[in-house]
Amino acid sequence: MPRDRVQVHGKLTASADAVWAVARDFCGAWHPAMTSIRAETGPGGALVRAFTVTGEDTVYREQRTYFSDSDRVLGYTHLQGIAGAEAYDARISVTPTDGGCVVQWTATVSAPAARLGPICEGTRAVFSVGIEALGQAAAQAARPAAAPLPAPVPLTPMIFDDLPRLGVTVTPDTGGATLAIFLHGIGGARGNWDAQLAVAGRVMRCAALDLRGYGDSSLGSQQSTVDDYCADILRLRERLGADRLVLVGLSYGSWIATSFAMRHPELLAGLVLSGGCTGMSEAGPDEREAFRVSREVPMDAGQVPADFAPAVVKVLAGPDATDALRQTLFDSMAAIPAATYRDALVCFTNPLEKFDFARLTMPVLMMTGEYDRLAPPAEIRGVAGRIWDAAPRPDVRFEVVANAGHVCNVEQPAAYSRHLLDFLRRMPA
Repeated sequence: MPRDRVQVHGKLTASADAVWAVARDFCGAWHPAMTSIRAETGPGGALVRAFTVTGEDTVYREQRTYFSDSDRVLGYTHLQGIAGAEAYDARISVTPTDGGCVVQWTATVSAPAARLGPICEGTRAVFSVGIEALGQAAAQAARPAAAPLPAPVPLTPMIFDDLPRLGVTVTPDTGGATLAIFLHGIGGARGNWDAQLAVAGRVMRCAALDLRGYGDSSLGSQQSTVDDYCADILRLRERLGADRLVLVGLSYGSWIATSFAMRHPELLAGLVLSGGCTGMSEAGPDEREAFRVSREVPMDAGQVPADFAPAVVKVLAGPDATDALRQTLFDSMAAIPAATYRDALVCFTNPLEKFDFARLTMPVLMMTGEYDRLAPPAEIRGVAGRIWDAAPRPDVRFEVVANAGHVCNVEQPAAYSRHLLDFLRRMPA
């Protein structure tokens, strides 16, 4: 099928924030060619806009496929309305410059030869008019203030005593069929998620799980594998009577969440990956072994996690982390038994597969801290792009949590929770 690319850019005097405040509204009626527009919900909760244009009765539909407030980027794909279009994927980005910003609007179009030229010509005109309209609308627009977080819900600890024992914190049952399960990092525990559970529990029922050997959970009789963690997630789903899941992971928990998605994509309504995704799944044997050995050396010398926790905190925390936040991270690391830490290291450095991102058919939100040394923004942005490329009908969001290190949900709980709530509110109840 013939293919072409349309690329239009324009320099505007308005600030990037002012222009993005308009452009980010996927269902806003700011383009002058539109005569009506409404928001719809596509498969899996994807945001779809249905609109009509001047002089036509045709209803056009487009689905948002990529979104990032942090990068000021929005991507979408054509679903209905453009005659002869086999595929139509577009992206708009807003980049700050001296004295204003640059808007770049691109589209990749596949269509029969007789239609390709007219579609691209029409697209170029639509984009040019749209960029001019953005500049005009931005003069009156203001970036919306951050909405206040909802009042917290009560959190209840639970223990599932059948082996291995699982420690869980749950929010009240909302009567819905979707459950959000939160998975902590290799140096954490379920309490790291308390701030998120308290507000996300207003949207759907939530549960934070102590991984095997952490907190109130016990290790199994043998070395833990990622399949064991997946079995624990399924067990929690069954015990709490959920139909579908949203998995929310941090670092090690993100790797586990993605591993679960590879095995059970049909069970996931959404996937939230913070401070990581692929783990060691794409590392070679030498790199994995070096990672494991370097972290086991202190324990081989008789130390426990509490002994090397201060050094770990220096890596995890952002440059402006408070003493109280550093103490929280220290306490979390220091509470881990040496046997549990070894068990997690062995599991983490023995991944069972390299991920096939085409299996991520559910909406995905990826976040990382601005100062994350272990999963820096450039790396996670790249993974988000790979998911967008591979997924059959992508619905990907990427955000950088400002002024945060690796454990971004603990260091900046309000900012993290706002992104999370925006995502969860799109999920089916």
